[in-house]
Amino acid sequence: MTAVAAMGVLGLMLTGCGQQAPVSAQAAEQQENKIRPYAAVEQLPEQLAADGTTIVVGDSAAPTKVRVYEDPRCPVVEEFESLGGAPALQEMTVDRETRTEYTFASFRDDRLGGDGSKRAVNALRAALEAGKFVEYHEVLFQNQIEVESSGGFTTSTLLELADEVSGLRSDSFDQAVKTMKYENFVKASQEAYDNANGDEPLGPGTPTVVINDKQVPQEIFGLLFEEDLFEKLLRSVHQAPAWWKAYQPT
Repeated sequence: MTAVAAMGVLGLMLTGCGQQAPVSAQAAEQQENKIRPYAAVEQLPEQLAADGTTIVVGDSAAPTKVRVYEDPRCPVVEEFESLGGAPALQEMTVDRETRTEYTFASFRDDRLGGDGSKRAVNALRAALEAGKFVEYHEVLFQNQIEVESSGGFTTSTLLELADEVSGLRSDSFDQAVKTMKYENFVKASQEAYDNANGDEPLGPGTPTVVINDKQVPQEIFGLLFEEDLFEKLLRSVHQAPAWWKAYQPT
């Protein structure tokens, strides 16, 4: 496949948060130099799955399933969300071609100090309760770099960013953010992330993308950060799921 072949080398240079190698200097420079304006987010169906940790966005009957593992403080996730393949995924989710499932980790707090990831995951769960997860999720990642440079996600920052989502702020949302109402969800989500690799002691790293229960392998990891190529991959899987099931990196 052309998209896979084109990005095979790049996939070897990039890794996510929680994986062995750091992001390449080239990728970091691209992240700083590319700017994506705020996108209009169309309202999508969103719900908490029966497992209690997966947030599902889009038509539950969509034929292609994409699971994304994210830590709100991970700069590589920010690159995927703001500069990479996430907009293509969102477009296909709006068109009911895919459904997107999120599992949120918070391991960056343990490595960097503070509790910003945990507070952000709690706030995202509160936004889901208000029916505003999609919009708030986009706002958090579009502001992540600035927030992290000034000390990370705090209660006040999370509430200020919520002002950018029409209809999100309310007494119930504000109290949920202030009191860490969904702390059990935060812990359970981290456990789900930790267990995603089966017998492996750590989670798969963030971002990790799993399409139709098959993880995008490290050899083509770079596809996640090129919107056009990631869209080609998603559409190839959508049109020929058997191809993806049989695909083996070379």
